Amino acid sequence: MKKTVVIIQARMSSTRLPGKVLKEIVGKPMLWHIIARVQQSTQIDEIVIATTNNKEDDELQKFLVSTGVPFFRGSEDNVLERYYLAAKKYGATTIVRLTGDNPLVDPIIIDDTIKFFHNNSFRYVSSEERTLPLGLGCEVFSFELLEEAYINASEGYEKEHVTPYMYFKQDSIGYYSINWNKELLNYRLTVDTIEDFECIGEIYRQLYHGNHDFYLKDIINFIDAHPEITLINAAIKQKGVYE
Repeated sequence: MKKTVVIIQARMSSTRLPGKVLKEIVGKPMLWHIIARVQQSTQIDEIVIATTNNKEDDELQKFLVSTGVPFFRGSEDNVLERYYLAAKKYGATTIVRLTGDNPLVDPIIIDDTIKFFHNNSFRYVSSEERTLPLGLGCEVFSFELLEEAYINASEGYEKEHVTPYMYFKQDSIGYYSINWNKELLNYRLTVDTIEDFECIGEIYRQLYHGNHDFYLKDIINFIDAHPEITLINAAIKQKGVYE
């Protein structure tokens, strides 16, 4: 039976902003907002949080138990293994990869990416490469490809970031990147530092009124009308795959 599972990697021991996944934005943990937005997707069967076996993530587990969201705990450093074992445990045939860094993740983009994946013959479809704001993209791939990566990945960065094995073999594994709008590339809507958190918090304070009813277009329109918001985290440099 086919099953599409969103697997969100999240942990408390972030190097640049520890504990960020449970830091509150307008009164709710950041991860709560992410889950609430993803739950609006019409193309998914289940949401699973993939966290670590570290003691620090006991607090995260308590939060997930209280909300009833399924979770899997595994290796901190080998995130590829954590993803694979989580997907296997929950019977995923299609995996949607998200991270706990992105509280503005867009369910419309998720659904469009999943539909494209299922309506074509690609094994790995990305909606984030160079044409979406950092923090709004997602990746969709088959369990078979995830298993192939798990078995064959040998480099450290291939295991730490889940999809590099697939990405760097894109010519042979059936890869497609959806082009959105390159003008959106320079918007930073992820949370890696306290400056990012403050920037996203300001967006939420203005657009969130009890419902997650604001999406890509609404967010961009708001930022364009208030460009001073982007100055909050303008100096932040995103860490690369090899860092």
